[in-house]
Order: sequence, then structure tokens, then C-alpha cells
Amino acid sequence: MSEVQHIVEQYIAVWNETDPARRRALIADVFTEDARYTDPLGAVEGHDGVDGFIGGAQAQFAGLVFSLPAEADAHHDLARFQWYLGAPGADEPMVIGFDVVELEGGRIAKVHGFLDKRPG
Repeated sequence: MSEVQHIVEQYIAVWNETDPARRRALIADVFTEDARYTDPLGAVEGHDGVDGFIGGAQAQFAGLVFSLPAEADAHHDLARFQWYLGAPGADEPMVIGFDVVELEGGRIAKVHGFLDKRPG
């Protein structure tokens, strides 16, 4: 597994971690301290911002999980990948998104998120 793929898988693990202390520890491992996250639903900075944003999404989509349908595509310090959000074992994801991450020193410095499929 490439280093970039590992980082992307850890990023998805952050989104799936519902224990606040474990999620916060993963965020510290995966994101730079001044990381920026932007998608159509919000824009945040730093570990506190990322943690709060993810916690809010988990409250809104309780019981759903994120997954990667394919490996990340990467070059230089950039990676892009599609993700799914849905019920465990469901045939179709409820939400489909596409993220581009900028890497810095083996961690994520910026996330540019897009939503391809939204519920209702």
C-alpha cells in the first residue's frame, strides 16, 4: 500500500471514529495543526474545526459509515479520491463525494470536498 493510500484510509477512519477522544487522536495524526477543510456544507480550520465539523456530520448521519470504493489517485503532494456514505451492508450509498487533499510532511494540510450525490 502506498503512503498516500494509507493517509486516505486514515482520513476515512477519522470520519468513522465516533469516540471523541480516539477521533481527536486520529485527527492529530492525519492532519497538520493548521489544516483547512472546505466542502459545500462548510469551511473550518485547525484540529478543533475539523473535529467539530466531523462530530456534527456524525450527529446528522448517525449509524452511517464512510468507505472508499477505489484507491486514491495521487501525484506530487496531491491526492483525489471518491468516497461513499451509507448504511453498513447497503447496496447503494446515500451520499457520494469526491475529495482532493493537499499533503504536507505526510499529513493532510487542505481538503477540498465535493458532493456528487446527496440525499433527497
